[in-house]
Amino acid sequence: MTLTGFVLLYMLGTVAIGVFAATRVKNTNDFALAGRSLPLPMVVTATFATWFGSETILGLPGRFIESGIAGVIEEPFGSGMALILVGTFFAQKLYRRNILTIGDYYRERYGKGIEILCSMFIVLSYLGWVGAQITALGLVINLITEGAVSITTGMILGAAVVLFYTVVGGMWSVAITDFVQMIIIVGGLLAILFFASDLAGGFGNVVDYARERDLFHAWPEPTTTGWLFWISAAITMMIGSIPQQDVFQRVMSAKNMQTAVAGPIIGGCVYILFAFVPMMIVVASILVMPDVAQKFLAEDPQQLLPTLVRDYMPMWLRVLFFGAVLSAVMSTASATMLAPSTTFVENVLSHVMELNEKNLLRVMRVTLAVFAAAVLAYSIAFQGAAIYDMVAMAYQFPVVGAFWPLVCGLYWRRATKTGAYASIVVGGIVWTVLTVTSLGDVFPSVLGGFLAAGFGMAVGSLVPTAANRRDWAIQAEKAAAEAETPLVPRLA
Repeated sequence: MTLTGFVLLYMLGTVAIGVFAATRVKNTNDFALAGRSLPLPMVVTATFATWFGSETILGLPGRFIESGIAGVIEEPFGSGMALILVGTFFAQKLYRRNILTIGDYYRERYGKGIEILCSMFIVLSYLGWVGAQITALGLVINLITEGAVSITTGMILGAAVVLFYTVVGGMWSVAITDFVQMIIIVGGLLAILFFASDLAGGFGNVVDYARERDLFHAWPEPTTTGWLFWISAAITMMIGSIPQQDVFQRVMSAKNMQTAVAGPIIGGCVYILFAFVPMMIVVASILVMPDVAQKFLAEDPQQLLPTLVRDYMPMWLRVLFFGAVLSAVMSTASATMLAPSTTFVENVLSHVMELNEKNLLRVMRVTLAVFAAAVLAYSIAFQGAAIYDMVAMAYQFPVVGAFWPLVCGLYWRRATKTGAYASIVVGGIVWTVLTVTSLGDVFPSVLGGFLAAGFGMAVGSLVPTAANRRDWAIQAEKAAAEAETPLVPRLA
């Protein structure tokens, strides 16, 4: 059987797992949060799979070869740290609330206006994120079929497969397929690292070559501008990933609070460590195929790793690798399709049309299909853009539009609705000005928007207006009520 045939069987197997998972979906809570019943191993694999997608296997290695660790500080280090921060500071507080989406929190804390605004920032951020996964699916299918299927057609086929099992099974399909796919990813990539290192003369040669090229340097150039842009890159994924529905869904699907806290912390640590595997594989590829590698380094570094596997690995390892790549991309794409669709229905659409338990699940599935079509159109329109850049750009929106209302709402009792509006408006204006003008070459737009949004939140909340005084009084009453109410532990 050809490589294409083996991979086709793999994709059919993934669909079968997703359809099996759909038998557990009885209501919207099952569809969006898997009934809040996932054990620790599944929460760990689900949070790990949140980030281990196209940018980790295809985009990250190429960027690492070009710029070293300093050039990949936002991914995997920023995104891995985001999961650790979620588990440490946010999971416990959010798990105690009986809410379906992260947007529900904004409504409870600040009201409908902030809910809609923050939810739209979150939904918009997923266009580039999911688009990167669909682009990767097209690229991988094109490579597997040796050009018989174009990248565009591959995007359409890959998106259709992911959409099918996600529409059918929701978060249950995401969680179960993630669990199976992450096992394949870990096994497949470790095996490839072993074989690639052997072809390169041993793992020691690979590490020595990386040192010779100074790829392990993590710090920026020692200038003010260098540090500012390095910090901006780090916070893009680290901060922008925290107020995200896909992370929220995977953490809130845990069977109890302890699992919700431990899952993302373990998942984040494992992700940062395991991301070094594809980075070291691509270093080995330069030693194994130097002429081809130089060509790809100049034209398209993200094709280095798959080309090494296709041309130098035995059939069983090629099947394992491309199965692992498809596993990573599909697991990320499925959750990142589900998350914005759930948020849009629950926190935006519900305010303009009447939804109840009877039709809510159907509307979520229709919205999921519409969002998938929009992402596919976006991916085709921006075909040729670097996967790593598509992902990094996506997370700028929540950094300036959703982070400060979340963290201040949870940890600062005097945070108010006025402050949340000021945070969104001021942060958005500063980010836009820095993005569209040459000022962004002097001071990074993400860091500028982030600082301005925090300033807007603080000043807007502390102005002694009648609205702010009313919000302060309400929060004081809630705090007093919570202090008097004993915390009843959730049963597993």
